[in-house]
Amino acid sequence: MINRIDGYPTRIYRGMRIREGKSLPFGATIVSGGVNFSIFSKNATSVELVLYKRGEALPFATIPFPKEYRIGSVWSMIVFDLDYETLEYGYRVDGEFAPEKGHRFDKTKILLDPYAKGVSGRNVWGVNSAAYTEFTNRGRIVYDDFNWEGDRPLEIPMEDLVIYEANVRAFTKHQSSNIRHPGTFAGIIDKIPYLKELGINCIELLPIFSFDELDNCNVDNNGKRLYNCWGYSTVGFFAPKAAYAATGRYGMEVDELKNLIKQLHKNKIEVILDVVFNHTAEGNEYGPTLSFKGLDNATYYLLTPEGYYYNFSGCGNTFNCNNSVVRNMILDCLRYWVSEYHIDGFRFDLASILSRDQNGAPMENPPLLEALEHDPILSSTKLIAEAWDAGGLYQVGSFPTQGRWAEWNGKYRDDIRRHLKSDGLPVDCIIDRVMGSPGLYGNRSANASINFITCHDGFTLNDLVSYTYKHNEANGEGNRDGANDNNSWNCGEEGETQNPDILALRARQRKNAFTMLLMSRGIPMMLSGDEFGNTQFGNNNAYCQDNEIYWLDWNNLEKNKDLFNFAKGMINFRKAHPVLRNPSYDAPKTELGYPEVSWHQTKAWQLDKNGSSMTLAVMFVETKHKYHTEEDTFIYYIMNTIWETRSYQLPELPVGFGWHIVADTGNESKSFNEVPELYHGGDIFLQSRSCAVLIGKKISEESRQIINYTEGEV
Repeated sequence: MINRIDGYPTRIYRGMRIREGKSLPFGATIVSGGVNFSIFSKNATSVELVLYKRGEALPFATIPFPKEYRIGSVWSMIVFDLDYETLEYGYRVDGEFAPEKGHRFDKTKILLDPYAKGVSGRNVWGVNSAAYTEFTNRGRIVYDDFNWEGDRPLEIPMEDLVIYEANVRAFTKHQSSNIRHPGTFAGIIDKIPYLKELGINCIELLPIFSFDELDNCNVDNNGKRLYNCWGYSTVGFFAPKAAYAATGRYGMEVDELKNLIKQLHKNKIEVILDVVFNHTAEGNEYGPTLSFKGLDNATYYLLTPEGYYYNFSGCGNTFNCNNSVVRNMILDCLRYWVSEYHIDGFRFDLASILSRDQNGAPMENPPLLEALEHDPILSSTKLIAEAWDAGGLYQVGSFPTQGRWAEWNGKYRDDIRRHLKSDGLPVDCIIDRVMGSPGLYGNRSANASINFITCHDGFTLNDLVSYTYKHNEANGEGNRDGANDNNSWNCGEEGETQNPDILALRARQRKNAFTMLLMSRGIPMMLSGDEFGNTQFGNNNAYCQDNEIYWLDWNNLEKNKDLFNFAKGMINFRKAHPVLRNPSYDAPKTELGYPEVSWHQTKAWQLDKNGSSMTLAVMFVETKHKYHTEEDTFIYYIMNTIWETRSYQLPELPVGFGWHIVADTGNESKSFNEVPELYHGGDIFLQSRSCAVLIGKKISEESRQIINYTEGEV
């Protein structure tokens, strides 16, 4: 047997056996007999590898990279005889400290490896261990040996998704969740039966990449420390947040997260990750030096000519996403999450930053976005853009894409909120939103529109109809934070009330919102807890409320069971009718002689574009030949958002068909019918600010006789 010479150490440094390493891949990789460490720094003059045993304050070895271990801008070294299980590591990087040139090297700082697959230091939520005071975020080596049992990303068609946005910790942390491991990846597994009952087939998780919950220095009005509980402040892009795992204290967060994904996939639920590549946790020139700033500041960040940080993120710095090194790191990161964690898709926070060049100007064909669209590993991965940033670049409907990207449709959110509270928008505006926003995405399809009314950023659905003004005093910022323009309405009284009329109106409005969302073409996304009336007590920016303000109170599920059943019913109704999910903007005549989609107002087949948008109705026609359903059906959706009762004429159906009531949000005792009830009347009356959904289908001869008798024809 011939022994390869490059598998053996070539020198010893203070008892540590080392040799020149492999430049690729970046990060720490287990090789025969040792670990290969590879790190990029274009402008460094020297680099040292710092090695720790887990939980110990002082390193057991510091090894400088010999000059000959550098190739180009990459420093690599193999260190032999390491205990992978207990190893933690970082780097000291020296170079010029000249902020005016973009350089901020500081050899006194120990830096996190950007490619670290595990990060120690915050393994238990909110705990600041003395051992990690000098170097908090240490890299760890993880094994990619999880037994997936044949699991792969699900690749559910985009148009079939019902997305549920949730925060890992807040979703189950409240004691009312009644699970074994609240606030963790394992905790979500216990709620999978609940998600299935609701009808969810895709969960979108707020950031789970490693972040530091202690980086928020604010306190509330009582002097109590506030935590960063949203996670939009990334420390390590390749590592899951250890404190989100019940086993994080034992370094098992990778396996726990993978098990969550595997269990979700077994239950036909996809996983989308909310990812933050627009900025990092290092902030501006006054922020900490954790990794990128000390490795090669001029490469990783957008800088002004004077060396200050451009702040298109609103968080102090902006990642230099279209620099070739940074672009490759982002691609490597996403490929890793898809290949090693079987992630189904990504939602990119403030994605417009990804289209900016190294001077901060928007690009027509950003290299990063083109690379993501055409990457072979990501070819079936869902890509969703929050198509704006904090620098004023708003690209909803114009995000630079060749068709692969979907977008959070902020215009849908704003217009439907206004429609919900009876603002009286142009008729064409509401038609456009319900039809999947062809005015925005006409060159793509309705699959490009992620429709949402609420999300983590802003009011919950309950608060949207209970508060006209934000109430963020608990954030410790004098109620200055959070959006001021929420398009919300308290229905007559601010906040909690005992007024039965106001409570009844709020209940209708919540159901109206679910009806609007699930009867719109495009991809519906709902905020976790909205289906049972979760409240944040008027706080529309609960990023720092790791407490009962932000945690879902599952007691509300029993309290608002009617709302839950309504949301579940509307989700299942949408799933049962492909015509509602059709991503095409074409509306040809069907084989039944009706157009597939037609718009009406109080009189059937009459639409006044200059009339009121508050009395709109739409009919969808679904043929069994086109949609492979059991029978031909007609669906009539009425939006009576006006403050008065209105009578609506129902379109005449073919002989042998009859209208059945599926949903009527104005009917407090029976707002949703799992078995649609045959409607015996002529015109239908809708209560003020209510919606109705009817389905027209074939009826029996006996039922026809009843209808004829009711109408006085027999």
